[in-house]
Amino acid sequence: MTEQVFTNALIVLPDEIVEGSLLVRDGRIADISGGSTRSGLDCEGEHILPGLVELHTDHLEGHYSPRPGVQWNMLGAVQAHDGQIATSGITTVFDCLRMGSDEDGGFDPTEMRRLADAIEHANRDGRLRAEHRIHLRCEVSAPDVLDALEHFRNDPNVSLASLMDHAPGQRQFQSLDQYTLYYKTKRGLSDEAFQAFIDRRLQQSATYSARHRAAIVEHCRARGITLASHDDATLAHVEEAVSEGVAVSEFPTSLEAARAAHTAGLSVLMGAPNVVRGGSHSGNVSAATLVEDGVLDILSSDYVPFSLMQAIFLLSDSIGLPRAARTVTQTPARAANLPDRGAIEPGLRADLVHVRAPTRAGEPPVVRGVWREGRRVA
Repeated sequence: MTEQVFTNALIVLPDEIVEGSLLVRDGRIADISGGSTRSGLDCEGEHILPGLVELHTDHLEGHYSPRPGVQWNMLGAVQAHDGQIATSGITTVFDCLRMGSDEDGGFDPTEMRRLADAIEHANRDGRLRAEHRIHLRCEVSAPDVLDALEHFRNDPNVSLASLMDHAPGQRQFQSLDQYTLYYKTKRGLSDEAFQAFIDRRLQQSATYSARHRAAIVEHCRARGITLASHDDATLAHVEEAVSEGVAVSEFPTSLEAARAAHTAGLSVLMGAPNVVRGGSHSGNVSAATLVEDGVLDILSSDYVPFSLMQAIFLLSDSIGLPRAARTVTQTPARAANLPDRGAIEPGLRADLVHVRAPTRAGEPPVVRGVWREGRRVA
């Protein structure tokens, strides 16, 4: 039996903050007590939060392909990604792997399989600090999405899949102005090349989206994989997601869609960078608007791991730290069917983060220590 005590701490529970001590026994939370009479690790009056649960991050891709045409050693990329994840306070992460070529060209399906194998190898070899699971980002309009999915058909580490369609006029890119900025201007395409690009994507969406979406939904239902709908923009999108048994509405692009998803019982997920930056980089609805409306349930770091920790302290002024922390701990854990973590409660995993809160406006918090199942990992 091993025990560890965290004392003189501001312990962030699901609905309140308790000043006191926390006892961990054999990797599980054993007791929470007010006051600081126990001896142990002195948290110096700073916060102890549950380990963060990240459902959607594209961050691994940046380590694997840091420059166009450059592919890094896969195991090295996984370890570098894991190090940044863990030191950001994230103890459970769903690594996104793209299924199907999209507007960015995508990767060969075998690359994603080999990247998943590298994650599993690193885990077996004791190289990882956080617990890594797999989230498949399925571009339903891509001709090769089902070919890519085939490489993961029997992978038990796949726990989440999102249904995406990034064709112009769909979901994230309701406005052609934003699509033009995102693809034509940034890529320096000529008018003719950009029009051909649009025509091709529209044709692919019309040809493949409906049947690919149905096939992926059927596969995920059979395997017990949690489904997410990506970039819901309209009531019709939400109704479709509800009919498919979707659990998470990722990055809804309008307040109307977010409200409908939340009312229907879907967990509404938005990007923490949206909170930190003060708005969407695509010009869609802001996370702050959803917070004010009471319909934001989960935050995801998306492309900046540390943004999760920054965002909850930014939101704490308006909704309180316990509620803000739930968006990155308890609620995503429940949405992903992980009831053994996400809160500081007796019997749950001792996934914990010691954090120094910002002392001045504009400053980020400081992660001072991270524990996964009672073992210090950062």
